[in-house]
Amino acid sequence: MSATYLPGVLAMAAIIVASNILVQFRFGQWLTWGAFTYPLAFLATDIMNRVHGIATARRVVLAGFLVGVACSLIGTRIVGDLGSLVTLRVAIASGLAFLTAQLLDVAIFNRLRRGIWWRAPFLSTIIGSSIDTALFFTIAFAANLSFLDPGDDVSWAGEILPLLGVGPRVPLWISLACADWLVKLLLAVLALIPFRLITRRIRTDVA
Repeated sequence: MSATYLPGVLAMAAIIVASNILVQFRFGQWLTWGAFTYPLAFLATDIMNRVHGIATARRVVLAGFLVGVACSLIGTRIVGDLGSLVTLRVAIASGLAFLTAQLLDVAIFNRLRRGIWWRAPFLSTIIGSSIDTALFFTIAFAANLSFLDPGDDVSWAGEILPLLGVGPRVPLWISLACADWLVKLLLAVLALIPFRLITRRIRTDVA
């Protein structure tokens, strides 16, 4: 493996593995701890895109996808009180959402890379994160997609409750998606700081 994208691959793998572990632990009513680590995947991709270009960023995304698939396969083998930790439907949702959102992030970043420094990472992450959230929660929990895995009972996600506890009444999975999306928006802003510092440092070291 080329030393050019090895750091990005290792960072992406660490983020995906950590997120797959932390998603099992709840944070409040609407989130899991994995919601705070998973968005860092966009930071890793954007740093590699800025420093080494679109081809390297795509390799990092592919590596992250393969690690995610491996985590899903392992998760389907681990049985908890409520069944397998990862169901087929969640595995499909996770893989498709990750690959689509990350490749979109890479493409948007590349299109905007010549503008002011923060525009490419911020807009690509916002759009990619939004697509990621929409795809994952819809595929994993929407009632009209139950044919993807008829044996997976996700009726709990369809319980009608106030949006985030205060808004109009919607299926529970909509609230979970909105909470996840809001965290991603916040981290998209905060990630601009390490993005700037790390890309400057890498470029200085290379020079």
